[in-house]
Amino acid sequence: MAYNKEKIIVAKVLVVDDEENMRHMLSSVLRHAGFHVKTAANGRQAFSKMESEFFDYILCDIRMPEMDGMKFLSATKKISNASTIIMMSAYGTIDLAIEALKLGAYDFISKPFKRDEVILTIRKAQERNQLKRENVQLKKRIKNIEEKYRFGSMVAKSQIMKAIFDLGEKVSQYNTTILIIGESGTGKELVARAIHNASPRSSNTLVPVNCGAIPETLLEAELFGYVKGAFTGADRNQKGLFEEAEDSTLFLDEIGELPVSLQVKLLRVLQENDIRPLGATQSKKVDVRVVAATSRDLKQMVKDGMFREDLYYRLNVLPIEIPSLRKRCEDIPLLCQYFISNFNKIFNRNVKGIAAEAMTVLLGYKWPGNVRELENAIERAIVLSTGDLLELEQFQQFFNPIDDDNGKESADVYSLKHAQKILEKEMIIKALKATNGNRTQASKLLQISHPSLLSKIKAYHIDL
Repeated sequence: MAYNKEKIIVAKVLVVDDEENMRHMLSSVLRHAGFHVKTAANGRQAFSKMESEFFDYILCDIRMPEMDGMKFLSATKKISNASTIIMMSAYGTIDLAIEALKLGAYDFISKPFKRDEVILTIRKAQERNQLKRENVQLKKRIKNIEEKYRFGSMVAKSQIMKAIFDLGEKVSQYNTTILIIGESGTGKELVARAIHNASPRSSNTLVPVNCGAIPETLLEAELFGYVKGAFTGADRNQKGLFEEAEDSTLFLDEIGELPVSLQVKLLRVLQENDIRPLGATQSKKVDVRVVAATSRDLKQMVKDGMFREDLYYRLNVLPIEIPSLRKRCEDIPLLCQYFISNFNKIFNRNVKGIAAEAMTVLLGYKWPGNVRELENAIERAIVLSTGDLLELEQFQQFFNPIDDDNGKESADVYSLKHAQKILEKEMIIKALKATNGNRTQASKLLQISHPSLLSKIKAYHIDL
């Protein structure tokens, strides 16, 4: 029978000293401690051995013939050697030790020294190197996680949002018109910016315009521009936003608010790629990618005669529908940590995270304002908090035990413990439904142990 044994890597040490007795003593001590050891009588011999073999640690005397320790140290660091070098000397002074450290030595040992002192110094160096390796690996993992769960400035781990991120990456490379649909606060403009920044047009700035924020009388001039004399006060030619967005992306937010009178002109731009400024007699060609967004039901608006059907289908070439936050609760912890990190930098704070009771409330809240509301909640909580955790009291405005579809709980319930039980029961039922009754998967969603979930199911008389 074959056994898989973990490969044990033995650290290699090079002892550089002109005294044979010292080389012999250090070799014996280090080998007994489990190191692989080789020796050299001076710096030149050491370099010769280093050409054919890498050493994790080098113990080097300072006073030696041909090439002394300080010259060896300086020359070694110039060639970007990754070995950890520990200097030794019987003539050690503070100034000499400081000079050696400045040249890149890890530590300095004065002779005579105890045998344990050498082993202890190398062990400390091993611990430091291990921490450095773990730090590098941690940074790589964090970077991989960020890349895995990011698209532009958005973060999410739910499958539905990851699918949107993948779709956004794909469509960013083409000039296809995109219609982004979603409730207010879901991040429609962030999706548009991410698509633009991933596109070949990213060297130019995205041009955003809110179709519902500009008066109807000014919107045409704002979008298409005007020529001198087109109307009272038009004393010069003025570019519109379509021209400003040449070779870039024009983001038409709240496209459902666009007046019917302008919908025909927008349709022409999308079909012919040309615009006619107010008062102009000739059209101009433009190279603009259009990304539109709306929180309104354009299909219903078409039925009601409030939105042109031909424009709707021209905009709806590639729709991207962003779900509400309440439909992707699993993103809430990741979003919270993301916002905490951002506001820590802004407010110079060091908040570590959110208390479990507070997170239970956030997971049970319906978030009518979606991600924008969550971001505002985290900002407010950090401003009000005094510790390194955001506690339940910082989220009192989201504490609503009535939030159940049956409306069985009373609005007059003020007990936090009672409310926590209500929310806990609701989250367990939601997790069980999401996993089709798979209790193991539900416990993972809820981030509690399987025995704990079984205990709570029994306590709350949940039958799913």
